[in-house]
Amino acid sequence: MSLHLCPCQLSTEPIVLVHGGAGNINDAQVPVALYGVKTAARVGYETLKCGGSVLDAVQEAVRSMELNPQFNAGYGAVLTWEGKVEMDAAIMNGVDLNAGCVSVVRDIYHPIDLARRVMEKTRHKFLSGEGAMLFANEENFEILPEGALVTNKSQQALEDYKNSLNVTTQPLCCSDSNVGLCNCDIPQALSYSVLNDFLREFGSQGTVGAVAIDELGNLAAATSTGGITGKMPGRVGDSPILGAGTYADNEVGAISVTGHGETIMRYNVASRILGLIKYENMTAEEASAKVLNDMTERFEQSAGVISIDKSGTVGINFTSKRMSWAYQRGEELHYGADRDEDNVDIVGQPRLNALDLCV
Repeated sequence: MSLHLCPCQLSTEPIVLVHGGAGNINDAQVPVALYGVKTAARVGYETLKCGGSVLDAVQEAVRSMELNPQFNAGYGAVLTWEGKVEMDAAIMNGVDLNAGCVSVVRDIYHPIDLARRVMEKTRHKFLSGEGAMLFANEENFEILPEGALVTNKSQQALEDYKNSLNVTTQPLCCSDSNVGLCNCDIPQALSYSVLNDFLREFGSQGTVGAVAIDELGNLAAATSTGGITGKMPGRVGDSPILGAGTYADNEVGAISVTGHGETIMRYNVASRILGLIKYENMTAEEASAKVLNDMTERFEQSAGVISIDKSGTVGINFTSKRMSWAYQRGEELHYGADRDEDNVDIVGQPRLNALDLCV
Protein backbone atom coordinates (compact mmCIF):
# COMPACT_ATOMS: atom_id res chain seq x y z
CA MET A 1 0.00 0.00 0.00
CA SER A 2 1.40 3.40 -0.97
CA LEU A 3 1.30 6.35 1.38
CA HIS A 4 0.42 9.77 -0.04
CA LEU A 5 1.53 12.80 1.96
CA CYS A 6 0.04 16.25 1.55
CA PRO A 7 2.48 19.17 1.51
CA CYS A 8 1.53 20.11 5.07
CA GLN A 9 2.94 16.80 6.28
CA LEU A 10 6.36 17.39 4.74
CA SER A 11 8.98 18.92 7.01
CA THR A 12 12.26 20.72 6.39
CA GLU A 13 14.82 21.31 9.11
CA PRO A 14 14.83 25.07 9.83
CA ILE A 15 18.08 26.94 9.09
CA VAL A 16 19.15 30.55 9.52
CA LEU A 17 22.33 31.46 7.63
CA VAL A 18 24.02 34.88 7.86
CA HIS A 19 27.07 36.68 6.50
CA GLY A 20 29.00 39.68 7.79
CA GLY A 21 30.56 40.71 4.51
CA ALA A 22 33.28 39.55 2.12
CA GLY A 23 36.66 41.22 1.69
CA ASN A 24 40.14 41.58 3.16
CA ILE A 25 39.18 41.03 6.80
CA ASN A 26 42.40 41.30 8.79
CA ASP A 27 43.40 38.76 11.44
CA ALA A 28 42.57 41.04 14.35
CA GLN A 29 39.00 41.57 13.10
CA VAL A 30 38.19 37.90 12.55
CA PRO A 31 37.21 36.98 16.15
CA VAL A 32 34.97 40.05 16.44
CA ALA A 33 33.33 39.36 13.08
CA LEU A 34 32.75 35.71 13.98
CA TYR A 35 31.18 36.65 17.31
CA GLY A 36 28.85 39.02 15.47
CA VAL A 37 27.68 36.52 12.86
CA LYS A 38 27.31 33.72 15.40
CA THR A 39 25.11 35.95 17.54
CA ALA A 40 23.05 37.00 14.51
CA ALA A 41 22.49 33.40 13.41
CA ARG A 42 21.32 32.48 16.89
CA VAL A 43 19.02 35.49 17.10
CA GLY A 44 17.42 34.56 13.76
CA TYR A 45 17.08 30.91 14.72
CA GLU A 46 15.56 31.75 18.11
CA THR A 47 13.05 33.95 16.29
CA LEU A 48 12.00 30.97 14.16
CA LYS A 49 11.80 28.58 17.09
CA CYS A 50 9.69 31.04 19.06
CA GLY A 51 7.04 31.08 16.34
CA GLY A 52 8.29 33.87 14.12
CA SER A 53 8.19 33.64 10.33
CA VAL A 54 11.24 33.28 8.08
CA LEU A 55 10.78 36.95 7.27
CA ASP A 56 10.97 37.77 10.98
CA ALA A 57 14.05 35.55 11.31
CA VAL A 58 16.12 37.25 8.59
CA GLN A 59 15.02 40.69 9.75
CA GLU A 60 16.04 40.05 13.36
CA ALA A 61 19.35 38.51 12.31
CA VAL A 62 20.18 41.57 10.19
CA ARG A 63 19.00 43.96 12.91
CA SER A 64 21.51 42.48 15.35
CA MET A 65 24.34 43.16 12.89
CA GLU A 66 23.12 46.69 12.09
CA LEU A 67 23.83 47.56 15.74
CA ASN A 68 27.33 46.05 15.66
CA PRO A 69 30.01 48.60 14.63
CA GLN A 70 32.12 45.73 13.27
CA PHE A 71 29.83 45.59 10.25
CA ASN A 72 29.17 47.96 7.38
CA ALA A 73 25.47 48.41 8.09
CA GLY A 74 23.50 50.68 10.41
CA TYR A 75 25.81 51.84 13.20
CA GLY A 76 29.23 51.33 11.66
CA ALA A 77 28.27 51.94 8.03
CA VAL A 78 31.04 53.43 5.88
CA LEU A 79 31.11 57.05 4.77
CA THR A 80 30.59 58.94 1.55
CA TRP A 81 33.34 61.21 0.24
CA GLU A 82 31.75 64.02 2.29
CA GLY A 83 31.77 61.92 5.48
CA LYS A 84 28.06 61.09 5.55
CA VAL A 85 26.30 57.76 6.14
CA GLU A 86 23.95 56.60 3.36
CA MET A 87 22.54 53.08 3.62
CA ASP A 88 20.72 50.53 1.44
CA ALA A 89 18.65 47.48 2.41
CA ALA A 90 16.24 44.90 1.01
CA ILE A 91 14.05 42.13 2.36
CA MET A 92 12.12 39.52 0.35
CA ASN A 93 9.54 36.87 1.15
CA GLY A 94 9.86 33.68 -0.91
CA VAL A 95 6.23 32.72 -0.25
CA ASP A 96 4.65 35.37 -2.47
CA LEU A 97 7.73 37.22 -3.86
CA ASN A 98 6.76 40.32 -1.93
CA ALA A 99 9.68 42.61 -1.16
CA GLY A 100 10.72 45.97 0.22
CA CYS A 101 13.85 47.92 -0.74
CA VAL A 102 15.36 51.23 0.37
CA SER A 103 18.44 53.21 -0.61
CA VAL A 104 20.25 56.41 0.39
CA VAL A 105 18.73 56.12 3.88
CA ARG A 106 20.17 58.35 6.59
CA ASP A 107 20.15 58.66 10.37
CA ILE A 108 18.23 55.53 11.37
CA TYR A 109 19.61 52.47 13.14
CA HIS A 110 17.75 49.83 11.15
CA PRO A 111 17.36 50.29 7.38
CA ILE A 112 16.11 46.69 7.21
CA ASP A 113 13.08 47.68 9.32
CA LEU A 114 12.31 50.48 6.89
CA ALA A 115 12.59 48.08 3.95
CA ARG A 116 10.07 45.73 5.54
CA ARG A 117 7.76 48.64 6.28
CA VAL A 118 7.91 49.63 2.60
CA MET A 119 6.90 46.08 1.72
CA GLU A 120 3.99 45.95 4.13
CA LYS A 121 2.72 49.53 4.34
CA THR A 122 3.03 50.94 0.81
CA ARG A 123 1.96 49.99 -2.71
CA HIS A 124 5.60 50.25 -3.80
CA LYS A 125 8.62 47.97 -3.56
CA PHE A 126 11.46 50.52 -3.51
CA LEU A 127 11.84 53.94 -1.89
CA SER A 128 14.99 56.03 -2.04
CA GLY A 129 16.55 59.14 -0.57
CA GLU A 130 14.18 61.92 0.42
CA GLY A 131 11.10 59.78 -0.23
CA ALA A 132 12.41 56.98 1.98
CA MET A 133 13.16 59.43 4.79
CA LEU A 134 9.73 61.07 4.52
CA PHE A 135 8.17 57.63 4.84
CA ALA A 136 10.41 56.84 7.84
CA ASN A 137 9.11 59.98 9.52
CA GLU A 138 5.51 59.05 8.75
CA GLU A 139 6.10 55.63 10.28
CA ASN A 140 7.56 57.19 13.44
CA PHE A 141 11.08 55.84 13.02
CA GLU A 142 13.57 57.37 15.41
CA ILE A 143 15.55 59.89 13.35
CA LEU A 144 18.97 60.27 14.93
CA PRO A 145 21.02 63.47 15.03
CA GLU A 146 23.19 63.87 11.95
CA GLY A 147 26.47 62.00 12.44
CA ALA A 148 25.16 59.68 15.16
CA LEU A 149 25.94 56.61 13.03
CA VAL A 150 29.51 57.70 12.26
CA THR A 151 32.16 55.64 14.05
CA ASN A 152 35.87 56.21 14.58
CA LYS A 153 36.51 53.16 12.42
CA SER A 154 34.53 54.52 9.46
CA GLN A 155 36.18 57.94 9.79
CA GLN A 156 39.63 56.36 9.80
CA ALA A 157 38.77 54.26 6.75
CA LEU A 158 37.70 57.36 4.82
CA GLU A 159 40.81 59.26 5.89
CA ASP A 160 43.06 56.37 4.85
CA TYR A 161 41.25 56.11 1.52
CA LYS A 162 41.65 59.82 0.76
CA ASN A 163 45.29 59.89 1.87
CA SER A 164 46.13 56.96 -0.38
CA LEU A 165 44.41 58.62 -3.33
CA ASN A 166 46.41 61.77 -2.70
CA VAL A 167 49.69 59.85 -2.60
CA THR A 168 48.92 58.30 -5.98
CA THR A 169 47.51 61.39 -7.68
CA GLN A 170 50.28 63.75 -6.59
CA PRO A 171 52.89 62.38 -9.03
CA LEU A 172 50.22 62.02 -11.73
CA CYS A 173 49.02 65.60 -11.31
CA CYS A 174 52.47 67.11 -10.94
CA SER A 175 54.24 65.26 -13.74
CA ASP A 176 56.12 67.15 -16.44
CA SER A 177 53.12 66.82 -18.73
CA ASN A 178 50.80 68.35 -16.10
CA VAL A 179 52.82 71.36 -14.89
CA GLY A 180 50.66 73.62 -12.78
CA LEU A 181 47.98 70.95 -12.19
CA CYS A 182 49.07 69.81 -8.71
CA ASN A 183 45.54 70.43 -7.47
CA CYS A 184 43.92 68.48 -10.28
CA ASP A 185 40.69 66.56 -9.80
CA ILE A 186 41.24 63.03 -8.45
CA PRO A 187 38.73 61.24 -10.69
CA GLN A 188 40.31 62.88 -13.74
CA ALA A 189 43.80 61.90 -12.66
CA LEU A 190 43.07 58.26 -11.93
CA SER A 191 42.11 55.62 -14.45
CA TYR A 192 39.16 53.29 -13.88
CA SER A 193 41.50 50.35 -13.26
CA VAL A 194 43.50 52.27 -10.64
CA LEU A 195 40.30 53.26 -8.82
CA ASN A 196 39.27 49.59 -8.83
CA ASP A 197 42.56 48.71 -7.16
CA PHE A 198 41.79 51.21 -4.42
CA LEU A 199 38.35 49.69 -3.95
CA ARG A 200 40.02 46.33 -3.37
CA GLU A 201 42.50 47.71 -0.85
CA PHE A 202 39.99 49.84 1.04
CA GLY A 203 37.04 47.62 0.25
CA SER A 204 34.20 48.09 2.68
CA GLN A 205 33.74 44.53 3.87
CA GLY A 206 30.96 44.21 6.40
CA THR A 207 27.75 44.26 4.35
CA VAL A 208 25.38 41.99 6.26
CA GLY A 209 22.79 39.52 5.07
CA ALA A 210 20.62 36.60 6.11
CA VAL A 211 18.67 33.79 4.44
CA ALA A 212 16.38 31.32 6.16
CA ILE A 213 14.12 28.34 5.61
CA ASP A 214 11.45 27.06 7.99
CA GLU A 215 10.00 23.59 8.53
CA LEU A 216 7.39 24.18 5.81
CA GLY A 217 10.02 25.13 3.23
CA ASN A 218 9.26 28.84 3.27
CA LEU A 219 12.26 31.00 2.34
CA ALA A 220 13.29 34.62 2.95
CA ALA A 221 16.31 36.84 2.38
CA ALA A 222 17.53 40.19 3.71
CA THR A 223 20.60 42.37 3.07
CA SER A 224 21.76 45.68 4.57
CA THR A 225 24.82 47.82 3.79
CA GLY A 226 26.50 51.19 4.00
CA GLY A 227 28.04 50.76 0.55
CA ILE A 228 31.69 51.54 -0.21
CA THR A 229 34.09 53.95 1.46
CA GLY A 230 34.39 57.32 -0.27
CA LYS A 231 31.39 56.78 -2.54
CA MET A 232 29.63 59.66 -4.25
CA PRO A 233 26.46 60.93 -2.54
CA GLY A 234 23.43 59.07 -3.84
CA ARG A 235 25.38 55.98 -4.94
CA VAL A 236 23.34 52.76 -4.79
CA GLY A 237 24.91 49.30 -4.82
CA ASP A 238 23.60 45.81 -5.43
CA SER A 239 22.17 45.07 -1.96
CA PRO A 240 18.70 46.63 -2.44
CA ILE A 241 18.37 45.45 -6.04
CA LEU A 242 16.24 42.32 -6.37
CA GLY A 243 18.02 39.72 -8.48
CA ALA A 244 21.43 41.28 -7.94
CA GLY A 245 22.16 41.35 -4.20
CA THR A 246 18.99 39.88 -2.70
CA TYR A 247 16.31 37.40 -3.72
CA ALA A 248 14.01 34.70 -2.31
CA ASP A 249 11.60 32.30 -4.01
CA ASN A 250 10.08 29.23 -2.37
CA GLU A 251 10.26 27.42 -5.70
CA VAL A 252 14.04 27.83 -5.98
CA GLY A 253 16.01 29.32 -3.09
CA ALA A 254 17.12 32.39 -1.15
CA ILE A 255 20.26 34.49 -1.76
CA SER A 256 22.17 37.35 -0.12
CA VAL A 257 25.29 38.70 -1.83
CA THR A 258 28.22 40.78 -0.59
CA GLY A 259 31.19 42.30 -2.41
CA HIS A 260 31.82 44.84 -5.16
CA GLY A 261 28.32 46.18 -5.75
CA GLU A 262 28.89 47.72 -9.17
CA THR A 263 30.07 44.35 -10.47
CA ILE A 264 27.43 42.28 -8.67
CA MET A 265 24.59 44.30 -10.17
CA ARG A 266 26.13 44.19 -13.65
CA TYR A 267 26.40 40.42 -13.44
CA ASN A 268 22.98 39.94 -11.78
CA VAL A 269 24.53 37.46 -9.36
CA ALA A 270 21.46 36.34 -7.40
CA SER A 271 19.38 35.73 -10.53
CA ARG A 272 22.15 33.75 -12.22
CA ILE A 273 22.54 31.50 -9.18
CA LEU A 274 18.82 30.83 -8.94
CA GLY A 275 18.68 30.12 -12.68
CA LEU A 276 21.33 27.42 -12.34
CA ILE A 277 19.50 25.89 -9.37
CA LYS A 278 16.19 25.83 -11.22
CA TYR A 279 17.19 24.93 -14.75
CA GLU A 280 20.49 23.06 -14.34
CA ASN A 281 19.49 21.15 -11.17
CA MET A 282 22.54 22.45 -9.31
CA THR A 283 22.62 22.73 -5.54
CA ALA A 284 22.91 26.14 -3.90
CA GLU A 285 26.59 25.43 -3.23
CA GLU A 286 27.36 24.40 -6.82
CA ALA A 287 25.46 27.27 -8.42
CA SER A 288 26.94 29.91 -6.14
CA ALA A 289 30.49 28.67 -6.73
CA LYS A 290 30.08 28.71 -10.50
CA VAL A 291 28.55 32.18 -10.70
CA LEU A 292 31.12 33.75 -8.36
CA ASN A 293 34.05 32.16 -10.14
CA ASP A 294 32.70 33.25 -13.53
CA MET A 295 32.11 36.79 -12.27
CA THR A 296 35.59 37.09 -10.77
CA GLU A 297 37.22 35.73 -13.92
CA ARG A 298 35.29 38.13 -16.15
CA PHE A 299 35.50 41.34 -14.06
CA GLU A 300 38.47 40.73 -11.75
CA GLN A 301 36.32 41.65 -8.75
CA SER A 302 35.42 39.46 -5.80
CA ALA A 303 32.19 38.71 -3.98
CA GLY A 304 30.59 36.35 -1.51
CA VAL A 305 27.22 34.59 -1.37
CA ILE A 306 25.10 32.81 1.21
CA SER A 307 22.28 30.69 -0.17
CA ILE A 308 19.72 28.07 0.75
CA ASP A 309 17.90 26.12 -1.95
CA LYS A 310 14.34 24.82 -1.61
CA SER A 311 15.57 21.44 -0.36
CA GLY A 312 17.42 23.10 2.52
CA THR A 313 20.93 22.72 1.10
CA VAL A 314 23.25 25.49 2.29
CA GLY A 315 25.69 27.34 0.02
CA ILE A 316 28.57 29.42 1.40
CA ASN A 317 30.94 30.75 -1.26
CA PHE A 318 33.34 33.65 -1.73
CA THR A 319 36.13 34.65 -4.08
CA SER A 320 37.44 37.33 -1.72
CA LYS A 321 40.14 36.67 0.86
CA ARG A 322 37.58 36.06 3.61
CA MET A 323 33.87 36.19 4.42
CA SER A 324 32.46 35.88 7.93
CA TRP A 325 29.42 33.61 8.08
CA ALA A 326 27.40 31.45 10.47
CA TYR A 327 24.31 29.29 10.46
CA GLN A 328 22.27 27.40 13.01
CA ARG A 329 20.51 24.13 12.29
CA GLY A 330 19.13 22.35 15.33
CA GLU A 331 21.67 22.57 18.14
CA GLU A 332 24.60 22.97 15.73
CA LEU A 333 26.04 26.44 15.15
CA HIS A 334 28.43 26.41 12.17
CA TYR A 335 30.73 29.35 11.44
CA GLY A 336 33.90 30.45 9.66
CA ALA A 337 35.74 33.15 7.74
CA ASP A 338 38.49 31.40 5.77
CA ARG A 339 38.17 29.04 2.82
CA ASP A 340 37.07 25.49 3.70
CA GLU A 341 36.63 26.51 7.34
CA ASP A 342 33.63 25.00 9.15
CA ASN A 343 33.73 25.26 12.93
CA VAL A 344 30.85 23.82 14.94
CA ASP A 345 29.55 24.76 18.37
CA ILE A 346 26.80 22.78 20.08
CA VAL A 347 24.34 25.36 21.34
CA GLY A 348 21.81 23.30 23.26
CA GLN A 349 20.01 24.48 26.37
CA PRO A 350 19.66 26.66 28.32
CA ARG A 351 19.27 29.59 25.98
CA LEU A 352 21.41 32.65 26.61
CA ASN A 353 19.33 35.38 28.22
CA ALA A 354 20.26 37.84 25.46
CA LEU A 355 18.86 35.46 22.89
CA ASP A 356 15.75 34.39 24.75
CA LEU A 357 13.28 36.03 22.41
CA CYS A 358 10.28 33.91 23.39
CA VAL A 359 7.66 35.77 25.39
